[in-house]
Amino acid sequence: MVKSNIWWLLTVAAIALELLSGTFYLMMFAVGFSAGAVAAYFHLDLIGQIVSAATVGGGSVALWHWRRLRRPVAPPANANRDVLIDIGEPVHVQAWNADGTALIKFRGAQWSAVPARPEDAQSLGSFRIKEMRGNRLVIEKL
Repeated sequence: MVKSNIWWLLTVAAIALELLSGTFYLMMFAVGFSAGAVAAYFHLDLIGQIVSAATVGGGSVALWHWRRLRRPVAPPANANRDVLIDIGEPVHVQAWNADGTALIKFRGAQWSAVPARPEDAQSLGSFRIKEMRGNRLVIEKL
């Protein structure tokens, strides 16, 4: 019969590897190894320990993976308001240039802007920043 100390050492090793690699899945395996340690403490045979470790660890990994799949996909960094605080801010277009760009004043500076949809280049007025491509603002009509 495997003593619970071996399972606890496996738990610590999985946590150390998780800290080095940064993957959260190893933490779920550590939870499974600790379930094996608890099973060993209650004097289950080796098969019972392995089954409990595999069930808890594998179930934790499956549950975490399912939870991650249900989370909405974040927009790319150049269109993510959590990364760029200017996304979603209103701007005003007074005129469009012949090349399809506009010069707009935003945060006290002149910015080059391009429309998100080509048909938006025909209208003037209020827009909002949809994304940033380099030093250009991609704007869409409100």
